Amino acid sequence: MAPLALLTAYLGGWAFAVFWAAAAIAVLCEWVMLVTGPVWIIAGIGYAGVLLAAPLVLRSGEFGFLALLILFVVVWTTDVLGYFAGRAFGGPKLMPAVSPKKTWSGAVVGTLGAMIVAVLLAESFGSFSVGAIALVALLLSVVAQLGDLFESWIKRQFGAKDASQLIPGHGGVMDRLDGFWAAAFVGCLIGLLRGGFSGAGAGLLVW
Repeated sequence: MAPLALLTAYLGGWAFAVFWAAAAIAVLCEWVMLVTGPVWIIAGIGYAGVLLAAPLVLRSGEFGFLALLILFVVVWTTDVLGYFAGRAFGGPKLMPAVSPKKTWSGAVVGTLGAMIVAVLLAESFGSFSVGAIALVALLLSVVAQLGDLFESWIKRQFGAKDASQLIPGHGGVMDRLDGFWAAAFVGCLIGLLRGGFSGAGAGLLVW
């Protein structure tokens, strides 16, 4: 999914909208198959709606493409470094009752790595406040990990290991986008508060 996400983010327009619409539909289908009860179904509609709307809002306007790239690298770096650091260093578990494999060492290393990569990426596109980008990356990394834990908690409520088996060996689309969903949601809120609908990407990155 990563190459296609990057390609459509670069292209923007209908290709980008179709990609995230498909992702949102897939997540909603997985959610509906996972949960029971009308309240949970309604929550799933909101969850999938955020997954569609947040990337589209952030992509519009100046620095929209960069804002998406920052989101991608923060989430991916946090996830990858967190996994390998957790295996290498071990130590206390982050939230064993929800996700027994996640460790504090992985969370910290993943976040620090995400901050460094985000700053380097932003600097390659122009002159941005290093401190501001680092803080934005810190926040988005933490939120992405909370999104991952939130999805794990939901699956535990319904006795499921994965949201689905759509992606062999990796679970479902929701399993792959849980951290991105949370980071995109918070990033979009910040961008909207500071830049409005026409400048959410700049609102997130320019301080």
